[in-house]
Amino acid sequence: MKEWSVPFLRGVIDVAPDGIVICEVRGNEHPVVYVNAAFERLSGYSARELLGEDLRRLQGRDRDQLGRTRLRQALERGEGTRALLRNYRKDGTQFWNEMLIEPIRDADGSITHMVGFHHDVGERERAIAERERASASRAVAGLPAWMREDRLTGLCARGYFEELLRHDWQSAQRDVRALTLLMFDIDALGLYNETFGRPAGDACIRRLAGVINGAFRRGSDLVAHWEGGTLCALVRNAQPDAVLAFAAGVVQRVLDQHIHHPRATPEKYVTISAGVAVLTPGADQGPEVLLQAAARALARARSGDEGAVVAARDADFGQKKSVPRAPVRPAGGGT
Repeated sequence: MKEWSVPFLRGVIDVAPDGIVICEVRGNEHPVVYVNAAFERLSGYSARELLGEDLRRLQGRDRDQLGRTRLRQALERGEGTRALLRNYRKDGTQFWNEMLIEPIRDADGSITHMVGFHHDVGERERAIAERERASASRAVAGLPAWMREDRLTGLCARGYFEELLRHDWQSAQRDVRALTLLMFDIDALGLYNETFGRPAGDACIRRLAGVINGAFRRGSDLVAHWEGGTLCALVRNAQPDAVLAFAAGVVQRVLDQHIHHPRATPEKYVTISAGVAVLTPGADQGPEVLLQAAARALARARSGDEGAVVAARDADFGQKKSVPRAPVRPAGGGT
C-alpha cells in the first residue's frame, strides 16, 4: 500500500469543504495545532491567530449552551461527539457551528489529539425556525383576519403577537437560547394629537410603523402594534451591544423622516424612544417577564434621563443582581 506524504495529506485536508481543526490534548487544555483553509473562512480568523489558542474564544461570552456542556463532557471522557454551538466570527457575527470531534490515539492507545470537523448550519437552523413559526402561525390561523392583523398599521395584532411569542418562548426554553424584545414608543404623541387631530396622529403611527417594520429584514423577525403609539419587535439577536446599536439606528431613522411636531422638545420633529430586553428563558419563567422588562426599560427611555434607547437591567426582570445599563443616544435623536 502506498504511503502518502505529509504535504499530500495536508493538501487534501486544505481543499476539504468543511472546517477541520486539530487540537493537542494537554490535560484540560486543547490548544490548536492545525486549521485548514475552510475553517479560516468559516471563523474569519487566520491560522496564525488560532494556533496555540483554545477554540473557546469562538464562543465569546455566550457560554450557557447545551452543546458546550456536551462537548466538555466528551473531552473529559476522551470520546467523540457531535455538538451544535453558537459561535462568533472575528467580526462578531454569529453562526451555528455543528461540529463533530474524534480522538486521535498513539501506538499506546493514549489520546494525543482531538480532530474537529466544523460546518456552518445557519441556513438549516433558520429554516427550522421558520417552520416552527409557520407551525405556530397555522395553530392560530383559525383566528379571523382582524385578530391576526392590526387594522391601523397592517402589522401583527397584539393578540397574534402574544401567541407567537409564547411559542418562541417555549422553543427558546428548550434550546437554551436568548430572545430579544424591543419596544418603541412615539414621543409626545398626545401633544401631536392635540395639535393636528386624532386622524393625523393615526396617520403618523401608520407611517412610523412602516419605517420601523422596514428596519427588520430577517424572516424570523416579528413586528407588532402593541397599543397606541407603541410597537414591539421580537428578534433572535442575543448580542446586547449589537441590539442597542440597531435600536439606536431605528430611532435615528424615524428622526430622519423629519415629521414636523411644533410642541416636541428639543427637536421639532417626531421622535421615538426604545426599551430593549434580552433574556434566556428560565424553566420557571413566562414571556411576561420579557415583556415587563422591555416596558420598564422603555419607561426610563421615555423619561429622557438615560437616552433614547435603554437596556433592561437585571432588576427589570425581577432579579436581585444589578448590572450596568448601556443606554445609547444617536446624534440628533432622543427627547
